[in-house]
Amino acid sequence: TLRIWPDNWLTPLPLADYFSKSQPLAIDLGCGKGRFLLARAQAHPEMNFLGMDRMLRRIRKVDRKARRAGLENVRLLRMEAYYGVTYLIPPDSVAVYYIFHPDPWPKKRHHAHRLFSPPFMDALHRTLQPGGEVHISTDHAPYYDSICELFGEDNRFESIPPFEPIPEERTDFEIYYIEHTDIGRCSFRKPPAP
Repeated sequence: TLRIWPDNWLTPLPLADYFSKSQPLAIDLGCGKGRFLLARAQAHPEMNFLGMDRMLRRIRKVDRKARRAGLENVRLLRMEAYYGVTYLIPPDSVAVYYIFHPDPWPKKRHHAHRLFSPPFMDALHRTLQPGGEVHISTDHAPYYDSICELFGEDNRFESIPPFEPIPEERTDFEIYYIEHTDIGRCSFRKPPAP
């Protein structure tokens, strides 16, 4: 694998240059310990996967696991998700985003820190290819409702059946919380070009 360290933090990355094969790109925002990312990448060698997380120790751990597994289709970027999608991901370059259990910032006074916001919706739309998809899950019901409302009010996206990971692809976070609470899942796509 390759850990990406941009020279310029204000312009889109030449992502295609970082992968050995030209294939559709999937991005796992907040890839955590990499359980989903690595299982999905191994099952789908026909796709390139970019794992993004703000914690360096997580990125290093995922990097070691990906190298041991020989996953040539995985690259990693230590970056906060909003900034990464807004500034570093090229337009019309992403086939699918996976955004599992983003921080819900449950206190009302902290809601401005949530990932899902109108500016983030703009960044998702700009970076998704026509027909590109966004798959989301959260264990926080109010945040789930807020996300669904945000997408429901944005006619640039259409609802599609929710993505359901197979057991091997469940994140460590989900494995813990699925025993304690319901997991809200929703998926949307940028409509294909006419």
